[in-house]
Amino acid sequence: MLRLFSCLSTGGAVAAAVGGAAAAAEAGPTMPAYYLVKWITWKEKKTPIITQSENGPCPLLAIMNTLFLRWKAKLPAQTEVVTTEDLMAHLGECVLSVTPREKANGMELNFQQNMSDAMAVLPKLSTGLDVNVRFTGVTDFEYTPECIAFDLLDIPLYHGWLVDPQSPEVVASVGKLSYNQLVEKIIDYKHSVDSSRVSEGLVAEQFLESTATQLSYHGLCELNTTAKEGEISVFFRNNHFSTMIKHKGHLYLLVTDQGFLQEDSLVWESLHNVEGDGNFCDSDFRLCHPPQRAPPTAAASLAPSAQDQQRQIDQDYLVAVSLQQQQGGAPGPLSDLELARQLQQEEYQHQQQQLQQQQQQQPQQQQGSPAAATQVRGQGSQQGGARRREKDSDCVVL
Repeated sequence: MLRLFSCLSTGGAVAAAVGGAAAAAEAGPTMPAYYLVKWITWKEKKTPIITQSENGPCPLLAIMNTLFLRWKAKLPAQTEVVTTEDLMAHLGECVLSVTPREKANGMELNFQQNMSDAMAVLPKLSTGLDVNVRFTGVTDFEYTPECIAFDLLDIPLYHGWLVDPQSPEVVASVGKLSYNQLVEKIIDYKHSVDSSRVSEGLVAEQFLESTATQLSYHGLCELNTTAKEGEISVFFRNNHFSTMIKHKGHLYLLVTDQGFLQEDSLVWESLHNVEGDGNFCDSDFRLCHPPQRAPPTAAASLAPSAQDQQRQIDQDYLVAVSLQQQQGGAPGPLSDLELARQLQQEEYQHQQQQLQQQQQQQPQQQQGSPAAATQVRGQGSQQGGARRREKDSDCVVL
């Protein structure tokens, strides 16, 4: 859940407050009960990646994908669906398998306390963490108990929202404050009777507005310098946690968009500017391009395409099968699931028939010359051919 700050002034709201640097766990959104798994060939090994349908604060996926890419956690081969409870169980096992780096008595007691604190905050990882950045360094965050999980698992947590040291006025205004503290300062200073404090508050506000993407070019340079070659870490930006790696001096973010579930070659996206329009790469960091999708037809604009409908039917069926297997269901014909799939198919066909009836009624409503009627019939035949081509492409191999 994004923590927003109503930074009101006589001139309006602080625009950068909409960006939000804090991902608060309280009153967080309801996360999906399951996630679809994408299998990639990572360093010549079949490795799972957990995908998500929407961007969100969920740090659980970023941490688990980091552990999967490090081969610290594993899923059964050919797993297509994984539940949130399963991911939490795998994460708990990874945390419990951690051993203290120091054997001294004091360090042992500190480790046990950190372990207890980490297990207490694990449930928050599936919704959001209270993360509050400082603008002085890419690893500088206000300490919260939730960050212990990253420390125990030895996963670096980075951000790139830094003040450029070549802007002394901004450096003096922002200082070593965290995001929350800076917003409070802006509210306080902009309502001050001291003109110098008002000016300093405006400078701080301008910094937040000019870096609304929560990534500055100075921060990007510091990320490249601080991150180690081959290091797999977690990157926080715009209330979203991403798995990040540094490869041959360049930064890449793991592509976890569920829309690319079937695109095996789309694995990484380069992080080379603050705008966020990186280049897609495969698992070997070779440049590749996302598939070009044809613009939707008039029929597709009225209802979901045939391929989308069929893909949803197959996906729902796949989820049901996988969940039943995870719950210990005996193998067999799965008649209930087959029946559900058949009902979905019949509903889809019913929708297609209604769409065809609407299109057939359109020529009857047309009034005009025979030439116009001929033109309408010609358009109808073209649409019919398009529908036939759509229906021919309904088959999806499970």
